Amino acid sequence: MSPIRVALVGLSSSAKVTWAADAHLPYLLSPRGKKHYRLVALLNSSTQAAEAAKKTFALPEDVKAYGDPTILAGDPEIDLLVVCTRVDIHSSVAEPSLKAGKAVYIEWPMTQDLASTMNLAELLHKPRNSIIGLQGRVAPITLRLKNILATNTIGKVLSSQVRAFGNLVQRDTLPASLEYFAERKVGGHPINIHYGHMIDYVHEVLGGWEESHTTMQIQRPELKLRGADGRVDRIVKSDVPDLISAHGRLSTDKGITVPGATLTASFRLGQPFKGEPGFVWYIAGETGELRVTAPGPYLMSGDSYDGPITVEHHDYATDEVRELGWDWPEWQKELGLRARSVAEVYERYAEWVEGGMGKVVVGREWPSVVDGVALMKEFDEIYKEFDRM
Repeated sequence: MSPIRVALVGLSSSAKVTWAADAHLPYLLSPRGKKHYRLVALLNSSTQAAEAAKKTFALPEDVKAYGDPTILAGDPEIDLLVVCTRVDIHSSVAEPSLKAGKAVYIEWPMTQDLASTMNLAELLHKPRNSIIGLQGRVAPITLRLKNILATNTIGKVLSSQVRAFGNLVQRDTLPASLEYFAERKVGGHPINIHYGHMIDYVHEVLGGWEESHTTMQIQRPELKLRGADGRVDRIVKSDVPDLISAHGRLSTDKGITVPGATLTASFRLGQPFKGEPGFVWYIAGETGELRVTAPGPYLMSGDSYDGPITVEHHDYATDEVRELGWDWPEWQKELGLRARSVAEVYERYAEWVEGGMGKVVVGREWPSVVDGVALMKEFDEIYKEFDRM
């Protein structure tokens, strides 16, 4: 079968964030990735910017350069559009290709708000023929926890607590290049990104909410903007919450929780108390308890791997605690940390396409637009609750 032809949006020689270069390009250019995919085009703010990116990343001359998403959408030699831009641009970039019947891979958050997300979802000809960048669902630790619970290691889940800190950004300071993190309307900020990824893989392991209540707070309504030289340029007002606390009852749909099992999840922007981990997740069961600790909540990428990540089991019967091992698949170790879980998403999607785009093999699912819409609806309710306060 011919490789899936990819157009990559957001690979830039002057990008403010480097997710396209760090998380997508390594797999697409790897020998394994080339068995399934072929990078055929770049889309940037202008054709000149796309040409500059081609030179920066030493891409083949036959990779096309586009500066207009509508013109790109008319190219019949593109199968999959991969969108790695600022969140509030996702919709305008993806819409023309969706109308043209192309598949899309859109990074999380899907768009800046639920209305834009629903518009894109309605344009998709076949909902399964899509990818949303919720790669935490297929990260090795997520899969390991699902296996531990499925094998009844701690019995049915009674309750769970997860606490995380968004320690990629300072408590009261933003890089000037990320000033939009202080604007809720843009949709790309730590609550949507950090907490969004975290609560999604928690749902993947434990199940969704049966009912929940969420409280958010803007602890620091003014943030310092720090320039490239390290100096504080100015102060900006922020309308983005920097703390969220959610609690409620878990659904029993996954068959691993008792009726009424509770989940408490909290996230706070900035560093944790000195010396404490940036992420701790407890899962209490009938016969034992699990504890996951990590430097931060990004279990699916390298941003939380500057220290040990452990999965421990407290066996109530023996009162012993032992570490349960986990590891990356060998083929993923050939890629940088940011690219590994993203690569697994690509692999699963390619298997489905190459298998005829029929029924998805159990255990080989990947996050699609359906999953992105569901999480966007959860966030829509969270913000409505916050705005009513």
